Amino acid sequence: MAKINKKQHVDKTTRELTLERFDYLYDRFDTVSVSFSGGKDSTAVLNCAIEVATEKRRLPVHVFTFDEEAIPPETVEYMERVRQRDDVNFRWFCVPIQHRNACSNKQPYWYCWAPEDKKIWCRDLPKNAITEIPGGKRGGIPDYINWLFTERSGTVANCMGIRTQESMTRYGHIATKKGDRAFIMPGKSPVKHIQNCYPIYDWTTEDVWLAPDRLGWDYNHAYDVMSKAGVALSLQRCSPPFGEQPIRRLWTYKQCWPELWAKMTQRVHGAATAARYANTELYACGVSNNDLPEGMTWRELTMNALSKLTPESRQEAASAIATCINMHKKRSNNRLMPDDEPDPLSGFCWKTLYIAAKVGGNKFGRQSQKMTNKALQERKRRGITK
Repeated sequence: MAKINKKQHVDKTTRELTLERFDYLYDRFDTVSVSFSGGKDSTAVLNCAIEVATEKRRLPVHVFTFDEEAIPPETVEYMERVRQRDDVNFRWFCVPIQHRNACSNKQPYWYCWAPEDKKIWCRDLPKNAITEIPGGKRGGIPDYINWLFTERSGTVANCMGIRTQESMTRYGHIATKKGDRAFIMPGKSPVKHIQNCYPIYDWTTEDVWLAPDRLGWDYNHAYDVMSKAGVALSLQRCSPPFGEQPIRRLWTYKQCWPELWAKMTQRVHGAATAARYANTELYACGVSNNDLPEGMTWRELTMNALSKLTPESRQEAASAIATCINMHKKRSNNRLMPDDEPDPLSGFCWKTLYIAAKVGGNKFGRQSQKMTNKALQERKRRGITK
């Protein structure tokens, strides 16, 4: 296992460090672009980019957004304000992007702005939106980015509002890299000219919210609506909440934007049901001992659940389980998989793998990462080392 470097304190603010990173990016890359969602993190990235670009006379800042259709009206208003800025070259894309739909097994994916679904769109197209990418076809956001920045763009720094505080996986990607350019992620073949960059990776949630207050930045007022409705800061997101993890906050849309919510329930199959039951065992947010019939093991129950899935879902679930089994063997020196108590080295057991079989592998999502994190906590508690 790669060695994780410890965090170090430095005599600079996170903002100062981010400005230094952008200074490097503008010197190193032909094109520096900001991937903008309208959220708090991309707001920090955008404003830091503008500050450095102004000093280096590289305005306007290249900004693009992939509008995900089912977003709060305040997000749309905020993106419109950003588009009107003279120091920003804003490209607003409304193209059919594939998104996960963890609300339903019948419709595991949905496409925002799909022309065939125009009658049930959550809202009208924004003015002057770009609805096609020449030569492009439907896919996920990474596919569109690859089509957006061709080799004619030269070397590209795609700057994203990714913060390691929100994910141990993200922290691991940064911490295991050497040097002071760890915030630059290598591009995936065959698009080596594009590199994802995380210039605010070390910002905390407090940093992200202090900056607009101290520096007078504009921001998305959808967060104000959520705060007034009593939504906890940790649950405040402005992206469509239909994926494995986001469905747990579907109820926030119902409470904060009832008109938008009514359209969302018609737009995505299973949304209304998920809003009511997403935080229960029905959506695999936990596994109860009541799920286990008398006389059966969790391994037997997992295999039984696999047999009841559709062929496609069974293949995805089996693949997810196989991946976890291999990870367990590697981390535990080939110990047998425990039945009901997570292994302290791997974090896995058959009881937790039952989640993948219960709902299909495509909904297993970040559960395996959570198991890994829990294993890390258990090792610390017991004083166990690798």
